[in-house]
Amino acid sequence: MEISTLRLLLKEVSSDDISFIHTLNSLPEVDQYNTLGIPENIEVTNTLVSEIIVAQTVIPRVRYVFVIVDQISNDCMGVCGLVMGKPNYRNAEIWYKLHPNYWGKGFASEAVQALLDVGFNTFQLHRIEAGCATENIASIRVLEKSGFILEAHTRKLLPIRGEWVDNFGYSILEEEFAARLK
Repeated sequence: MEISTLRLLLKEVSSDDISFIHTLNSLPEVDQYNTLGIPENIEVTNTLVSEIIVAQTVIPRVRYVFVIVDQISNDCMGVCGLVMGKPNYRNAEIWYKLHPNYWGKGFASEAVQALLDVGFNTFQLHRIEAGCATENIASIRVLEKSGFILEAHTRKLLPIRGEWVDNFGYSILEEEFAARLK
């Protein structure tokens, strides 16, 4: 599956992306609010990417992970994903991370909008959720700009760099997404 926007191409992760994903996940500023942690070595990233590729073959499909690519330069900019919930709930969770070179330029918001469009229009979801550390101001802005509503403040949920960090829980419903398109 590939998703195109005005500036971006979201393409499913392949083994060709290991080096970029390793570099991205190894940046301390990207890891600041990430529960994954900085990989010890390229083999850790190789294992992660291998698991993502295997998940692409599972039926029913529950995990979609994309590399965010600049449509013009063809540069890899980040990664994002959609994790499906239980089918009868018609829900999913999105996540995203960008290389710092692309921060503050609307690329994360554009990628989130693309995931929402696919989630609601292709997968016919009812609800899409996202979470972020309460101190992650940039991610909070992306979610709120994208129409997500703050629903929860969960104390000490996220294991980040050996500490428990508070989390904000956000969601957007299908009717809210549709209303934004009018």
